[in-house]
Amino acid sequence: MIQATRYPKNLARNLMVVIAASSLSACITSRVEDVRESSTGIAEGEGVVIMAKSYHLGNETEAKFIKCVGSAVGRGSSGLRVVPNTEFVDALFPWFEPRTAPSETKGLPTLMQHKGVPEMIRDKGVRYIIWLDGDTDRVAGGGSMSCAAGPGGGGCFGFAWWQNDAKYEASVWDLDGLEDVGTVSADVSGTSFMPAIVVPIPLIARTQTKACKGLADQLKLFIVDDEAV
Repeated sequence: MIQATRYPKNLARNLMVVIAASSLSACITSRVEDVRESSTGIAEGEGVVIMAKSYHLGNETEAKFIKCVGSAVGRGSSGLRVVPNTEFVDALFPWFEPRTAPSETKGLPTLMQHKGVPEMIRDKGVRYIIWLDGDTDRVAGGGSMSCAAGPGGGGCFGFAWWQNDAKYEASVWDLDGLEDVGTVSADVSGTSFMPAIVVPIPLIARTQTKACKGLADQLKLFIVDDEAV
């Protein structure tokens, strides 16, 4: 004798939603822009240092994002020479500690008057300081998922989604001309999905990784461009 199995009323609906969601892929939209204030260029032996700039919440740009941008800027045949920020800060102590670092280029002439500062900058071969500001935030989300376990096993059913926005800006200071030569910005928005039929299947939109690559690629183009504005 075959017995019919009774399922919860909403199981069929959940299955249909999850099956439809499983055909989705994480989606990302991005915009990378630059605003040039002055001409740039970089000679053999010159390099850049990438620093975190504090912003209004009192936090600093994520250390892993700075490391990501530094690695990407230095990678490939068009890569720039990148001086590790900790090495630079230690060599210029205490002038680039959070409380003493110049907040704008108007403070650079005064900084250069301190004994040993110009010599140390030349010794490190730093031509540009790139100040990074920004963060990645979750701005929306929804859906539902339920998981249960029993003697016969367990599983999860449902569908969830969330949206992350990665917004970063890089201000480029020229230590040769003691001026702000412009900014490069990246604005990346991505929606991730997680459908589940017994096992959750995350479809992740890696917005921060996309912002890192876009910002780094544009910074390399921005800095090596030696054409006059």
